[in-house]
Amino acid sequence: MTMKKGSLSIDSENIFPIIKKWVYSDHDIFVRELVSNGCDAITKLKKLDMMGEYELPDNYKAKIQVIVNPEEKTLKFIDNGLGMTAEEVEKYITQIAFSGATQFLEKYKDKTTEDEMIGHFGLGFYSAFMVADEVHIDTLSYQNDATAVHWVSEGGTEYEMQDGNKQEVGTEITLFLNEDCLEFANEYRVREVLEKYCSFMPVEIFLSKANAEPEYETIDEADVLDTDEVVEHITEEPKEGEEGEAKQKAKIVKRPVSISDIHPLWTKNPSECTKEDYIDFYRKVFMDYKEPLFWIHLNMDYPFNLKGILYFPKINTEYDSIEGKIKLYNNQVFIADNIKEVIPEFLMVLKGVIDCPDLPLNVSRSALQNDGFVNKVADYISKKVADKLNGMFKTDRENYEKYWDDISPFIKFGCLKDEKFGSKVKDSILYKDLEHKYLTLEDCIKANKKEDAETEETKAETTEETDAAENSEQAEKEKTTVYYVTDEQQQSQYINMFKEQGQDAILLTHNIDSAFITYLEQKHEDVKFMRIDADVHESLKDEVSEDEKEEFQKTSDSIVEIFRKELGNDKLDVKVEKLKDDNVASMAVLSEESRRMAEMMKMYGMSGMDPSMFGTQATLILNANHPLVKFVVEHKRSKNVSIICKQLYDLAMLAHKPLNPEEMTAFVQRSNEIMMLLTK
Repeated sequence: MTMKKGSLSIDSENIFPIIKKWVYSDHDIFVRELVSNGCDAITKLKKLDMMGEYELPDNYKAKIQVIVNPEEKTLKFIDNGLGMTAEEVEKYITQIAFSGATQFLEKYKDKTTEDEMIGHFGLGFYSAFMVADEVHIDTLSYQNDATAVHWVSEGGTEYEMQDGNKQEVGTEITLFLNEDCLEFANEYRVREVLEKYCSFMPVEIFLSKANAEPEYETIDEADVLDTDEVVEHITEEPKEGEEGEAKQKAKIVKRPVSISDIHPLWTKNPSECTKEDYIDFYRKVFMDYKEPLFWIHLNMDYPFNLKGILYFPKINTEYDSIEGKIKLYNNQVFIADNIKEVIPEFLMVLKGVIDCPDLPLNVSRSALQNDGFVNKVADYISKKVADKLNGMFKTDRENYEKYWDDISPFIKFGCLKDEKFGSKVKDSILYKDLEHKYLTLEDCIKANKKEDAETEETKAETTEETDAAENSEQAEKEKTTVYYVTDEQQQSQYINMFKEQGQDAILLTHNIDSAFITYLEQKHEDVKFMRIDADVHESLKDEVSEDEKEEFQKTSDSIVEIFRKELGNDKLDVKVEKLKDDNVASMAVLSEESRRMAEMMKMYGMSGMDPSMFGTQATLILNANHPLVKFVVEHKRSKNVSIICKQLYDLAMLAHKPLNPEEMTAFVQRSNEIMMLLTK
């Protein structure tokens, strides 16, 4: 073939910045593209062999070689795939690759806010020019009597093509790196990139450095393979004083180790994989040496091809700081991490790999969002996770409960984000009671209905006139109240009072639980959630008889007046109750509605506003049965009344929420004063 020259109707000054920004924002992605092309060429050659259209040599071993040469500032990619004829080079390189670049330029030249591109736009080969000033292709087709081809292009806009001298079937691409990209002539940098994109490609990949000194290893003579290059045979005599025969060893040129695991775990049938396999794979891929809780092996062939493994890592941080990593592959070629269009958002807290060859990766992420096929993939993944959780709940409840604290934030987040997922797992959601036993919501509702019924029965017995029909109708309309705790330490006083009266509550201590409570109330209109310190439960109070009511009211009014005066707040919400627990002198409650309003104000940055504007001030509850409260009423003019009132108020607030710095300083000083009084 005579030398052929040509130019391409593409302006590199226009396309390079666009490709850099949209397609190859990760500058190193050219490695993935060129290795992928080599894999495709090898796969096609194997297929021709299977079809009887070509016969592979007996010693054929599919491989891709990547060779760095720091001295010459080059990077080579060599595959032993089907190669190309001159006509094919003309078609696939100078026409398709470059026309793909032209089309891309036309589509994106005026775009400034387009979403990130995920895959490629027919630009795999062209990505080489992002790092190289000059690119050479040497290729020999598998076809009989084919002539080798040598193709050269500088800058990607002009090329020359002539007969080459390549002797083996396959393709060799040489990149003459530009000065800005000499990092890719470094063996360690290229290894890093290959491990990032090509760790699981279906063809073995070998990295080497040109002109490097050979490395050696010594093995048993019996382990020498036909492919090994033996440098020396060694007889190893037993050490002095040791018995045994001499060992025959061989010094060989160190065997190359493939960067690619061509049979990754997700490509295997789950029945072939052991627990150790899954854990080893997890540690290798995610560099996480904590053992995952459990995993789901995805394996689907119809109606689309999808394989993968999702791991549930041990989560011991607050939800908003959790960061998982789900790697997306296309035919074992790494595409990207955490693509939320393909993977439901709530699963992003997991770690895993998903390989879906059918995904349309040559479009922008905005297009993926509206792709029906992509939605089906996301729905399938969500369904498989729900099925796994439900299966564990039903058949392995003991282990499920062990995992619950770690996986509950993710499940609750899934319910908030995915309606279908929420409906599938609703019966497998657990709640921990005050004894740290796990219950379902149905169990909680039943227990609280029983408690409410017992309370109503007690009240009915102490009431002279009760209209049974009216009470029955009212009970029908009332919602079942489920009490909950958000902080076991802060709310310990309330918890102890509940326990003493045989009442129960559930622990909702995670910061996602606030939103999850609202979700549950929307789904269960007959249930309302109330924090344990939202009110004084009826079971905690002594009944005030009819004969005592008038006197009790006078005492209550007097106590309220005294406390408002001593605390200097005539709007202070004070309530007097007869509490069964004589050890509790004061406590604070804030209605569920007011507390949720306060949380909403905080969420929207309104914390600087006066809470009293929204009625979000706590109510001070005073126990009329407690000696300190009685002292205040009976010794109004005592000089100690003021210090007692202030201390009882701060103690109540301390059990309700942390004091601010000024309040805490005053509390500590006052506590010291009280101790000094004891010394007199």
